[in-house]
Amino acid sequence: MVLDFKLILSDNLFGMAKRVITMLEDDLDGSEANETITFSLENAEYEIDLNNAHADELREVMSRYTAVARKTGGRPKPARRAGTGGGGGYDPKAVRAWAIENGIPVNARGRIQAEVMERYTAAH
Repeated sequence: MVLDFKLILSDNLFGMAKRVITMLEDDLDGSEANETITFSLENAEYEIDLNNAHADELREVMSRYTAVARKTGGRPKPARRAGTGGGGGYDPKAVRAWAIENGIPVNARGRIQAEVMERYTAAH
């Protein structure tokens, strides 16, 4: 179980600060959990929040079966975000500069719009 606590603190008269604290609660006994474990069985995926002792116990029980089971693949690795290190394919600063030079509206921060990327790719 995931518990979200929100605490609003007044920093000064002109602004507010917000602190969000997420705590995991062990789904078996209600103690503080240390991790969320995801697993699947018979085409259904499950998540469970467990403390270290319960997580170790689950892994130990499952190891008896996984040791003799066949792997059928697994989850696909998450797609790399374009423009983040290691050959994302383009330089976001260069794309933004090109868009501005060509009068194309572009976000100053965050993800570059797909339409802008399509136009940039076509032009290069």
